[in-house]
Amino acid sequence: MTKGTSAAKALRQSEKARERNKSVISAVKSRTAKAEKLIKARDAAEAPAAVKDATSTLDRAAKKRVIHPNAAARRKSRLAKKFNNLKAATPKAKRSAK
Repeated sequence: MTKGTSAAKALRQSEKARERNKSVISAVKSRTAKAEKLIKARDAAEAPAAVKDATSTLDRAAKKRVIHPNAAARRKSRLAKKFNNLKAATPKAKRSAK
């Protein structure tokens, strides 16, 4: 148990914030994992949408200050790097000559 009223209030506030942030953190983890799974599976059709969704979720979490904005930027950068490596590895469809 906490000593003092201010410590008890701080504990109550942090518990409420943790409950509020739980769903946001879960969404960030699941969408990032889905995007990384599609990238690893070399799914060039589904990966762009998943990466876009994960990036958007990370931005929303940073905006709400659930995660630090620099942490969101770092995660987005790492995800984009993996995605760009996938795009570079997949051969482009032959373009018709005009």
